[in-house]
Amino acid sequence: MTIVDIDLLFKSRLPEEDVELPGVGVVRVRGLSRAEALKVRSIEGRAETERAILALAMVDPTMTEAEVGRWQAASPAGEMEPVTDKVSELSGMLEDSAKAAYKSDGDEPGPGVRDVPRPEAGDDEGDATSVDVS
Repeated sequence: MTIVDIDLLFKSRLPEEDVELPGVGVVRVRGLSRAEALKVRSIEGRAETERAILALAMVDPTMTEAEVGRWQAASPAGEMEPVTDKVSELSGMLEDSAKAAYKSDGDEPGPGVRDVPRPEAGDDEGDATSVDVS
């Protein structure tokens, strides 16, 4: 059994990374804490959610929700996406984040987990016509 130092559980361990914005510069963001992630998931509206996430996650420069709103109004449509994607990645909020943490047999070379072939598909272990898919 592993003994955990409770003080370490309460110490912030949020990862940070830089994101380059072509033609603008580099910003630094951090992942959201669990409490922050749960809070922003309850916000209605995509623009409002984005403002809340970035106001929490921006390390350099720091920004308020109102300032993020000004950035939304001034930026090209795709400019903020790499920033929000990085925050989501650092926070473990991407759909495939949990999947990436665990490798399944199907992710490794070799037989692993195989999909059931459709009649029109070939298979490396035999002719597709010999597979009963009914």
